[in-house]
Amino acid sequence: MSLTGWCCKRALSVGAMAVIFVNLPGCAGVSSGGEGMVVVARPPEQVGAFLAAGDYRRAIEACQEDLRVRPSVGSYLALTYVYQALGAFLEDAVTQDRWSVVEQVVRNLNGDHPAQLIDAPDVLPRIAKELISDSLQRQSDVAAAMAARLDGDTARRLWSQQAVWRRLHPRDWWHGLPPAWR
Repeated sequence: MSLTGWCCKRALSVGAMAVIFVNLPGCAGVSSGGEGMVVVARPPEQVGAFLAAGDYRRAIEACQEDLRVRPSVGSYLALTYVYQALGAFLEDAVTQDRWSVVEQVVRNLNGDHPAQLIDAPDVLPRIAKELISDSLQRQSDVAAAMAARLDGDTARRLWSQQAVWRRLHPRDWWHGLPPAWR
């Protein structure tokens, strides 16, 4: 039984107070006891706001916390999506020769400790962009592979939803989540 199948059975056995799973349009889930319940959790609500604000550090942290609390195909794919959104945002900034935006992302990813106000990192934006892009690709690949291991069919369905979202919004998809994921 997959982890999502186990979570579904566990949620049904301990009652409504345990875990809430949300149905996503177009997703076939793991059935439990013949009920055909979809067990893909939505990304945390605040992830969409963080993406819209360009606060990728908090978006990643929210997805990682969600993954720790309720691991699912959806939580792995939400994390993958945020990594890829950050990569696309950086590529867009570089394409438009907006290196100050890349520097802002570097500062955002470094955290929000007051010491940074007097000891800011001195990383050249072009070098930082390359370092971040390489790391994002690796982390994205790992999270996507874990989602596929949990439930490959559901992962493909969810990923097709975000592919449609990207096609409909080619210049700014990284500023939000696909509507079906909200």
